[in-house]
Amino acid sequence: MEKYMTPSKDEIVMAFVASCIESVADKLNVSYREVFERMDKVGMIDSYLYPCYEQLHTESRENLTSSLIETLSRWEKSN
Repeated sequence: MEKYMTPSKDEIVMAFVASCIESVADKLNVSYREVFERMDKVGMIDSYLYPCYEQLHTESRENLTSSLIETLSRWEKSN
């Protein structure tokens, strides 16, 4: 019988954040790194994606991606 490791909550949330960044990058047709840097610059990763995981992960990927693009744009304009 094979044994599988169960990921921790932090690992699950980090994977979710990474998938959000990747989805936004794909939709905008830019690199993952560019989206990460833009989100990091405005504090979106630490102030929005991590703390709001419970609410955000219930959204469809399409709706979430569109919402994240809109949020990123608003945050960038307000900085």
